[in-house]
Amino acid sequence: MVSKQFLDAWSPRLLSVLRVVVAFLYIEHGTSKFFHIPLNMGHIQLFSLIGLAGVLEIGGSILLFLGLFTRPVAFILSGQMAVAYFMAHAPQGFFPLVNHGEAAVFYCFVFLYFAAAGGGSWGIDAWVRKK
Repeated sequence: MVSKQFLDAWSPRLLSVLRVVVAFLYIEHGTSKFFHIPLNMGHIQLFSLIGLAGVLEIGGSILLFLGLFTRPVAFILSGQMAVAYFMAHAPQGFFPLVNHGEAAVFYCFVFLYFAAAGGGSWGIDAWVRKK
């Protein structure tokens, strides 16, 4: 059985690991829109709703990856994912499995968690707080 001391010590570190992994996965959405890496999503206009989403996905992911401005960035990205779900997925059906909106719901709530919990002990925000 894992001790409470061990869990208390590693909880902020694992929060940082979760933040980095989620940022790495999320940036792929933006890079697919603009750089066709790892997937070609066709030509996306920068000054469109999907273009704005791509800018938020790339910029927000970089900031989250670094642990910089984690709470406000995560709050904005959570809102972006809520809007994406209700605009693109919900009209196709009620259940996220049916309307292919599971990722949007997942990202929305993970980002909302980061907005409340912060980015953990590894990141620029934590480094600045210590100084």
